[in-house]
Amino acid sequence: MTVDVLTHDEETASATPEAPAVATDEATTVTESASTSSEGAAASSEAAAPSEDSASAEPAAEEAPKPKRGRPKGAATASTAKKTRTVELILTVTGTADGEWQAELKNGSKWVAKGLEIPAAAVSRAAKELHADLSGPIDEVINQAREAQAAKVAALEAELEKAKQALAELDA
Repeated sequence: MTVDVLTHDEETASATPEAPAVATDEATTVTESASTSSEGAAASSEAAAPSEDSASAEPAAEEAPKPKRGRPKGAATASTAKKTRTVELILTVTGTADGEWQAELKNGSKWVAKGLEIPAAAVSRAAKELHADLSGPIDEVINQAREAQAAKVAALEAELEKAKQALAELDA
């Protein structure tokens, strides 16, 4: 049996020059596995597909131990990073076209403050201090509200003048 395997390998190696020759260690391994079996047919079937008997005859030490799940313990893997506690605060600032601003503050799922009125100037200052990208759009909204209020004041002043004229005509 062993001679057939070695002869076959030698024939294959001589037929194809690219194929590597069988190493001496591999030939010894094949010879040892074939000599441990009692029958030639059993040796060829065991070499092709090991049965339960041959698997139980091999020592369990040859199997690689399974790695344990999770992070390995030890001083080498201990984290030296300081763990920081984060706090989730959500500040929502809403404004209307009339220039009225309100703020709401939420801590996690609990409301801290709701419906607080805030002056537009305070919103503009806070946005400028937080970030330039925030202050630009907020200032645009405040300027639009300012223009709308100025137009409203002009319309009301015109109406007031008409009302004063109507009053003056009635007194005359």
